[in-house]
Order: sequence, then structure tokens, then C-alpha cells
Amino acid sequence: MTDTDTLYAVSPLDGRYSSRTAPLSPYASEAALMRARVRVEVEYLIALADLEATPLELTLEDRNHLRALYEHFAEEDARLIKTLETEGHAGFEATNHDVKAVEYFVRHRLPDDSDASAWIHFGLTSEDVNNLAHRLLVHDAVSEVLLPELYDVRNTLAEMARDYRDLPMLARTHGQPATPTTFGKELAVYAARLGHATGRIRTATDDLRGKLGGASGTYAAHVAAYPDVDWQTVAEEFVTDQLGLKFEPLTTQVNPCDDLAAVFDAVRGANDVLLDMDLDMWLYVSDRYLGQEAVEGETGSSTMPHKVNPIDFENSEGNLSKANSDLTFLADYVTTSRLQRDLSDSTVKRNIGAAFAHCLIGYTKAAAGLEKVVPNDHVMREDLESTPEIIGEAVQTILRREGQADAYEQVKALTRGKSVTLEDFRDLFDDLEVSTDVREELRELTPVGYTGVADELVDDLE
Repeated sequence: MTDTDTLYAVSPLDGRYSSRTAPLSPYASEAALMRARVRVEVEYLIALADLEATPLELTLEDRNHLRALYEHFAEEDARLIKTLETEGHAGFEATNHDVKAVEYFVRHRLPDDSDASAWIHFGLTSEDVNNLAHRLLVHDAVSEVLLPELYDVRNTLAEMARDYRDLPMLARTHGQPATPTTFGKELAVYAARLGHATGRIRTATDDLRGKLGGASGTYAAHVAAYPDVDWQTVAEEFVTDQLGLKFEPLTTQVNPCDDLAAVFDAVRGANDVLLDMDLDMWLYVSDRYLGQEAVEGETGSSTMPHKVNPIDFENSEGNLSKANSDLTFLADYVTTSRLQRDLSDSTVKRNIGAAFAHCLIGYTKAAAGLEKVVPNDHVMREDLESTPEIIGEAVQTILRREGQADAYEQVKALTRGKSVTLEDFRDLFDDLEVSTDVREELRELTPVGYTGVADELVDDLE
């Protein structure tokens, strides 16, 4: 696709954002699905040759030739498969069936003296090939593209958390001033959450399961041809040993897809963490707690030259929200099928790549936003110092320790809905019936210093 072509793309994933989504092409494109299907057909053919029951024999040269079909799969191969599907080629009529076109492709690429043609796709239904191909692609798309980007964001958050562990900042609960925290500790919360979320993604991805049970999951065609072969064991060994997936023994024609739904849900969970972070970073920029490094030549507003907008966090928010909508739909849809099979999931699964692409854009934009922000420590400190009422929690807690049951009510009377100063607090302290040591302890309280062990909590990051 040329640069000009992208201007006419129907989807921004293949247009405006094509350079950002390109890393997913080896796992989410139609050519990638073709290649994965060829891999399944080839490896299954080789597995049949390894069975004592079948007369099929493949030499080492034959096997290398067959494996090269997917190991060196090229654009011309993808175009040939599409031609076999839509127009026909080399004596094959148009299949109007994408998996059958892959079967004919493998047959067409066999050496002229090969007698393996009859064994390609032996006993299989197209869903046997598709369910395995999709899972191979989902596994690698998540493992090779999405998770590394999430790890990078998590590591950036952890590094920033350590850098700003001591930077005091006013917290807000219900949007109102609350007990202070540190900027580093708040970033550490996101880093920890993202760490847990990526762990869930890895677990779900490693649990992807494949089936190879035929048209209704009963191995009927296999058993009819070779009743003495333990086809369940053959299928399990093929799925686990040859393809590296786990095995799903009980299926209809359709692999139930609960495993795919678990992956989509896990990815959505990580997206939720980053969405929460995007919103908070936007608010911190709005409150001027965070400044942004201006990019030379970049325009923030078409009419207001001074603006440096938090566009990366906004873009991340939009793409992750779109991704979550798609992932929720996918997780709900792919786990249902009328009776033993209906085909509606086939077109739906073609949108897995689009959902992952919105994820990828969201991750890279979140990372770009984090790289640009710089804390305005003086703004944070000024905000703390102008909100002395937040030490009220500490005051009433210390007084409770000293046995004053009405401590909360005393501080509430002084502060709730009022503008107070530290001097107002000190006047209260002078009237309290407490020891000199306690009075001094209270007088030493300041908003800037009231952060508990926020800095130490950063050390809990693994």
C-alpha cells in the first residue's frame, strides 16, 4: 500500500494509523490467516505420514518442501490462494471457500511425483483448520506485539514512580481535597495494576485450546477410515506437540471459544487500567500538576498558539474505549453457536485484528503521553499549602489516640465547608487539654509533610 492509498482507506487502522498498526500485520491480516492455515494443513499432513496405519510416506526432502510453504510464505502465495478462492487456477475451479482454497494451494505446490494430494485435509472440517489458525495468530499477536507494549508502559510507570516517590501532591476523593499522597505512589498504583493485568493476559494466552475432532467433534470420518487408530490421542499430540496449544477434547464442530473470550476479557482488563490512568493524567494536566514538553513544530490549537494539549492521553482514551467495545462484543459473540455450528462467528473473528489494533494504538499513545509529562512540583506544593484543612484527619486521629471521643466533631466544626489556615488549627491546639508534647506534635503537622509512607510504598513494586 502506498502513502496515497492510505488516504482512501475505509478504516483509520489501515489509513491514518497504518504505521502504528503495522506490527500486527503478521498476525492480523488476511495473508497472516492464510499462512497459519497452510501451517496447520502442512503439519497435519506430516502427522498423518507419521501414523503407521496410513500408507502415506514423506521423505525429509518432502517435509522440508512442505514446511517451506508456510515458513517462506510470500505475497505471491497469498494472492494465489485468493485467486483459487475467487477465480480458480491451474485446473481448480473457484472454490468460493477460503479454507478449500488453502487445501488446493498445498496440492498445487506439491511436487509432480507426490502422491500426498489425497491426504491433504484428510478427515477435517474447515473449523478444524480455522480454530487452530486463529489461536496461533491470537497467541503470537498478544505475546509478540501487545504484551511487549504493555510491559514498556508498565516499566515507564515504575521508573517514574521511583523518580517521584517523594514528590508530595494533594489527593482528591470525590473530586475534593483529601489526604495528601505522592505523585510517585500514585504512578506505582498504576504500575502494580498493570503488572497484575499483564499476568492475567499471559495466563489466558497460554491457555488457548485447539480442537481437531471433525464435522461435529466426534472424529466420525477419521474412525470410519481407520477404526483402530486412537484419533483422540493423535489429535491431542498434534495440537499440543506440533502447534504448542492446549487441547480441547469436547467440542461440537466449533471449538467453544471460551478460551478466546478469556483472552479478550484479560486484554480489556489491562485497557481499563490504562483508561483510568489516561483520565487521571488528563486531569493532572488540566490542574497544571503536570506540564508537557512541547514538540517543535507541533500545533496544539488551530487558533490558540499557546496550547500544548494532552492529545496522546486523549487519543489513547479513545482507542482503548473503542477496543474495549470491540473486545466485549467479541467475547460475548464467539462463545455462542447455534446447535453444532453456524457460520456467523466466521466474519466476526475477522475483526479480532481490528480490536487488537485499537489496543496497540492506545498503548503507544499512552506511552508517548508519559514521555512528555513533567511534574510541576511548585504547583503541587502551592496547592497543598493552600489547603491546610487536609491535616484535619491527622489531628482528629491523634486526639482519638489521646482519648478524646469528640475529636472528630471538634475538627469538623473548625473545617467543614470553611476556609481555614494553619493558624486556625494552632488556635484550636492551644485550647486543647493535651500535654505539651502532643501539642507540639500537632503544631508540626503540615499538608506537605502529611504523606504517611507513600514514598516507601513504591518499594512494593516488583
